[in-house]
Amino acid sequence: MIDKNENLLVVSAHAADFVWRGGGTIAKYAKYANVSLVILSYGARGESNDLWKKEGQTLENVKSIRRKEIEAAAECLGVKDIEFWDYDDYHMTITPERMDQLVKKIRKVRPNIILSHGPRDAFNPDHETVSKFVFDASVLSTSNGVRIDGYPTAKQAKLFGFEPHQSEISDFKPEVIIDITETYEQKAAAMNCFQAQQHLIHYYSAKAELRGNHARRCSGNHEYKYAEAFMRFFPYVGGEFI
Repeated sequence: MIDKNENLLVVSAHAADFVWRGGGTIAKYAKYANVSLVILSYGARGESNDLWKKEGQTLENVKSIRRKEIEAAAECLGVKDIEFWDYDDYHMTITPERMDQLVKKIRKVRPNIILSHGPRDAFNPDHETVSKFVFDASVLSTSNGVRIDGYPTAKQAKLFGFEPHQSEISDFKPEVIIDITETYEQKAAAMNCFQAQQHLIHYYSAKAELRGNHARRCSGNHEYKYAEAFMRFFPYVGGEFI
């Protein structure tokens, strides 16, 4: 059962990553807890190919279109707290100033859970860069020696990584499978907001069904129809098996 006092911070490298890879789970948390979303880039350079086929297209127009898509998708998922950091993509660079920016965000939100990219993602170095960025910032956010006025130290959040697009090639193993049956229609609506990447809609619809099959097989619960898979950065810690 999701605790209404939980804080989930989602860090998405590009415009639609959070929807393809975790939209159902994010919608589920948005129904019962607090969700904050950071969009690091619009994916204008590397993940908007269809938009660039239009004659006379400009970078600013691509960003504008992608922002509208993100806002529409977030509304479908029930996410209201969104920040757009407008980093350049392909390839994304993390500076000391940007590291401080994310440390401040983590200390402000004080998340129990951070959801972002896993450490391996074939063919997409931005996702791997962001994975390390989020991990490093989460650790720095807990250090009393990292002094930032007005931003007291946070507790270590649980970190989970999205399933990458090329799962097998990226050596991804589903360590956590979340049932999204109740929010799948929200995810489907959010996916359809991204006309710049229509080719991925069918792929991630099929992936949700595949992981739903795994959820049924692993749990014995035949009410699970759709699911999303994630990896863990840290082991589960508790007083009993769950």
